[in-house]
Amino acid sequence: MNLKKSLVLITLLAFSTYSIAQITKTEKDSIYIQQVEAHKEPYKVLHAEPLYVDLIRDLGARKGEKEWNIGLGLTDNLKFDAYEALIEYEWAPIDRLGLEVELPFTFYSPVEDTEKDSIPSNQLNSIKIAAQWSFFVNEPMATSMALGYINEFELSDFRNFGKPFIKGNVYNPFLVVAKRWGNNFHSLIYTGPMIEQDFSTNKFHTTYDINTSFHYMITGTRNFIGVEFNKTFDNGDFDMTMRPQMRLGIADNLLVGIVVGIPVSRENERFSSFVRLIWEPKHKAK
Repeated sequence: MNLKKSLVLITLLAFSTYSIAQITKTEKDSIYIQQVEAHKEPYKVLHAEPLYVDLIRDLGARKGEKEWNIGLGLTDNLKFDAYEALIEYEWAPIDRLGLEVELPFTFYSPVEDTEKDSIPSNQLNSIKIAAQWSFFVNEPMATSMALGYINEFELSDFRNFGKPFIKGNVYNPFLVVAKRWGNNFHSLIYTGPMIEQDFSTNKFHTTYDINTSFHYMITGTRNFIGVEFNKTFDNGDFDMTMRPQMRLGIADNLLVGIVVGIPVSRENERFSSFVRLIWEPKHKAK
């Protein structure tokens, strides 16, 4: 009889332990979502933001949010290596509106048997200013949408700097649609035309980008793994690069993103890598 009672007690204890473990796991799944979404106005849906072609600000941005980004990248081309560097600042002056200023640099290094004069000159590529308005944020659907615009003042390279200072302009309206599936899976589409104007000839050149991304956010953390598919259509030509990536939180307000670029359909570009350091100064939430 004592043996039977012991078996019953052990069974009940095992079942209770399993149930508690399951509850704890469920709670952990939603802990970061609750930090972002709960007890704050206006409501906001947590989405995983791609690391290479990133957003101007979080979808459903709240007034006072801000973020600094520093990016470093390397692209292996056939005749030279291109080193990318960027610094950007993004902030939300009012609810739902994100603004950004970015300075992207590119430095070039010839590969073996390539003359230095035959490669592009180092340059501050442009001065980018951008805005993004989240016009749809739906918590029950875990879906957000935004319209945005990037204006890029293209600058002359260092070899011809100031001759002229601004050589062209890029007009880039875009649409973002993002959805979270359950607690962990995220998908996002970022698409729009890039209209480039050359001031010397006053000619326009238009390409169209469709960037899709899929991410899995690790339970109870800000860390994720995922992939971006960066696709460009240019007068019948099609280029695509796959960018597997991961994001790690190294402090409460400090994150690092690591990206690898794998060209699927590019004639002159080989493998690339990119690292993004993300710092989010604390702000007062309403």
